[in-house]
Amino acid sequence: MAISENELTKALPAEQVTYFESGNEMAATAAAQINYHIMGYFPITPSTEVAQYLDQMKARGQHDIQLIAADGEHGSAGICYGAALAGARVVNATSSQGFLYMLEQLPTQSGTRFPMVLNLVTRAVSGPLDIRGDHSDLYYALNTGWVILTASTPQAVYDMNIIALKVAEHSKVRLPVIVAYDGFFTSHQKRKVQYFKDNETVRNFVGPNPNPGYPNVSDPAHPVTIGAHMGGDDLLNNHYQLSEALYAAEEVYEEVVREYALLSGREYKVLDLYRMEDAEVAVFLLNSAAESAKDTVDALRAKGIKAGLIRPNIIRPFPAEQLREALKHVKALLVGERADSYGAEGGNLTHEIRSALQVDPENETVVLSRVFGLGGKDFYADDAQAFFQLAIEAAELGYAAKPFDYHGYYPGEEKNTLQPVMEPPHGDAFKTGLIQVTQNEETGLLKVKLPPLRQLTAKPHRLAPGHGACPGCGALSALELFFKGIEGDMVVLFQTGCAYVVTASYPYSSHKQTFVHNLFQNGAATVAGMVDAFYELKRRGEIEVADDLTFVMVSGDGGMDIGMGATVGAALRNHKMIILEYDNEGYMNTGSQLSYSTPIGHMTSTSGVGKAQKGKKGHHKDTAQILAACNIPYVFTAAESNPQDLLQKAAKAQWYANNVGTAYGKILCACPLNWKSPDDNGTELVKAAVDSCFFPLYEIEQGITSLTYNPELKNKRIPVTDWLKGMGKTKHLLGDAELLQDFEAEIERRWTRLKLRSENALL
Repeated sequence: MAISENELTKALPAEQVTYFESGNEMAATAAAQINYHIMGYFPITPSTEVAQYLDQMKARGQHDIQLIAADGEHGSAGICYGAALAGARVVNATSSQGFLYMLEQLPTQSGTRFPMVLNLVTRAVSGPLDIRGDHSDLYYALNTGWVILTASTPQAVYDMNIIALKVAEHSKVRLPVIVAYDGFFTSHQKRKVQYFKDNETVRNFVGPNPNPGYPNVSDPAHPVTIGAHMGGDDLLNNHYQLSEALYAAEEVYEEVVREYALLSGREYKVLDLYRMEDAEVAVFLLNSAAESAKDTVDALRAKGIKAGLIRPNIIRPFPAEQLREALKHVKALLVGERADSYGAEGGNLTHEIRSALQVDPENETVVLSRVFGLGGKDFYADDAQAFFQLAIEAAELGYAAKPFDYHGYYPGEEKNTLQPVMEPPHGDAFKTGLIQVTQNEETGLLKVKLPPLRQLTAKPHRLAPGHGACPGCGALSALELFFKGIEGDMVVLFQTGCAYVVTASYPYSSHKQTFVHNLFQNGAATVAGMVDAFYELKRRGEIEVADDLTFVMVSGDGGMDIGMGATVGAALRNHKMIILEYDNEGYMNTGSQLSYSTPIGHMTSTSGVGKAQKGKKGHHKDTAQILAACNIPYVFTAAESNPQDLLQKAAKAQWYANNVGTAYGKILCACPLNWKSPDDNGTELVKAAVDSCFFPLYEIEQGITSLTYNPELKNKRIPVTDWLKGMGKTKHLLGDAELLQDFEAEIERRWTRLKLRSENALL
């Protein structure tokens, strides 16, 4: 920024409010003031807060944005593209793997020239998983045809979000724009900021929605064809026009930021050049690291060293001409990058800078490249000092002794190798011989004989103590109980979610047997590949392993939304595996956002309760019935409150998975933190959900539905209000007769249908 944060208190052209906010809060504030039409979103750390803040504002009636919870980031990108096609103003926010999941949609949007704004809260790309910030996701955006702005502070996030829309909609551009800022460094850290007091100031600056003046699908009197197949000649012309528009975006950006500077007092030139007027050595950094390095520049200047810093505010289009001008007299430049272009001897921006300088025959700048700060590794003054020292040495030598390297890595030492704290149990250790599963020769259905539960307590736990689950977490205790019903060895895959995060954090693991993690959207497909490979290797005689190895995929925290496609695919192929869902009714691992399993009216961080809305819209997804429609041999629901029932179903699921094909189970699990309930009340809450028939216990074995617990027959059925009153997330429903009646009617409808199916094998 041309104006420092210390100068923000000076009189400014438009009235502004001074506050302390984070980058995510400022992105949401800008979006609310613009009052976009649509935000299709999906929660992922650390961008999730943007949707949460907007939902809170929505509940208070502060904007009219329609927030649409997608089934995954790919779906959210489709929602946003579709809204843009209809002529709406559109905003979104994502990070890391979520950005990669939506990646294939992005060139479609730029190639058809429909604007929108996407906040990319940068984060390390898996694997392995790391939720903190680097730029490995951002670099995937470089070839999408989107304009890319970068924001180094929460103030810049706010300003860039306003600037971005005006650039995107300009007649010379008509392209979508990414505003990229550093996850956790900028997204969550609060800084002094200013934002316009009057929303109309922002709306007058961006101007009225120009989209109706351009082709869109909302005008039947002027039909359009969008995205038609093109041959090579036409595609070349199309991409040429996109390229010209992207280059034009630089000039448009400069026009817009000059206009914005008059309104706000803050200017964002293409390059933020800090003490570069006579610099002989310099460092090039993106976003927050550049802010950290400015003090180092000042310290070097105090010692008589002509040091300078370059930070771009826009990287697409790449500011080649401005860089050539800035580096005319610089002897050595170190390019620090929070991502690598593996095998290319430097990150993407390093090569683009070198290419830009190659065009200038008089430039003799030595360019070094260092990859740093991956996975959110902090960048301190000492690191900036080390970067400048490398540039100084290269300037003195006239060349780079080592043009490319990583900064901050360290070799391991054999003496520090972690040793297992226990001998991993396997085989007979998990075989009690006490659980007997037999098949009825006439019906083909299974019968399970269980010992008294106390006899199974001697069976080893599958999870070791020391995990990081919250007090009262129902997921891990329910999983352990389910695993008691599995005899013999097991390979388990956990999709991303609480149960994964709290049990496996390198270099430690709570899993006593083979454990794999893969992302939300692909767990079932990954296990399917493992299972079929295992059986093929056995068939060929290439491995010798017992036949009773059981493969289990564990999903939860909304994983049956984004992961539903892979799950249905695995079920339709009928792989020999168990798909197990712990249902805690939300995306708990990212902060309790709504999922499609969240019941109607329930409060989450993205279905707030206020004067303008009443919690989640729409009823919860019946995943068990969806899987049953795939005609797999075994489907069940279970709860820890009914342990014998759960264990019997685990034993059946294992038998079907090892002998026939896919088994699916859904276990209701309490989440005290986000259900807003006492830590020690989880089992009672789950029991109330079962006894109220909100969560019926049943199984569908070879297409035949059977209720395995009917509270009505035992005179134990209770009103659903007895369940709702035990949770802070639902107490408001008790005072909303209309919404409560809708909820009760849906519970009764599903319960009645289940009873009818259990009475008639053909249903």
